[in-house]
Amino acid sequence: MPTISLEDKHLTVLNLFTTDAPEKQESLIREMRKIVDAATYEGWMSSTVHAGVDSPGTANFIQWRSGEDLEKRYSADEFKHRTLPVFGEITTSIRLLQNEVAYALPGPGSDTIEIGPHLGVYTSITVYGVEAENQDELIDALGAGQAGIVDAPAFRAHVVLKGLRARGLEGSFVVSYFQWDTKEAYEAHRDQDAQTWPIGRQKAQARIDAVATSVDGNTYNVVHTRAAGE
Repeated sequence: MPTISLEDKHLTVLNLFTTDAPEKQESLIREMRKIVDAATYEGWMSSTVHAGVDSPGTANFIQWRSGEDLEKRYSADEFKHRTLPVFGEITTSIRLLQNEVAYALPGPGSDTIEIGPHLGVYTSITVYGVEAENQDELIDALGAGQAGIVDAPAFRAHVVLKGLRARGLEGSFVVSYFQWDTKEAYEAHRDQDAQTWPIGRQKAQARIDAVATSVDGNTYNVVHTRAAGE
């Protein structure tokens, strides 16, 4: 089962697709499952498919051994002449984000972060735009600055990804990847009155607001995963 770790130093690719109808989301998921189940690409390690909840779309959390392996995949005829055209027909946007894990916080009583449908977690993914000179500040504010979130009810895990390069997204970026036990727990945390926030959360949010140039996110349920060798 795939795990997320600060120590592994894998290339983490987050492919985010949006669409305009639930039935197109189902088509996206079918196509992504086919690709994941047939994957034998050199350097490919795992893929985990997420189905959008708040808005129609998908997220594919992919681990690669290196950027060189990923570029071989992108330059292959199959990707350029079949994969992209198929997805282009059923999506309203495609963002292919290359990242490294910059921060990883497991929940209480755990020292690892797993991803997969067997967990039954509710996942939120948020992409923050940021000026290049403020990227490290945003990573720290989202990660270590919010470490107290580990005490939030039903918190499962938090990962911050440092954006390296992207297709379909201009400028520098940082990604926040949260796991919660339930949708209700996530929404209770999200909708909590800011005046009642712990002081650490207030300070972290002020830092985030000071440097983030854009915020765009969705919530997901994990529907499929596969790792190399399975």
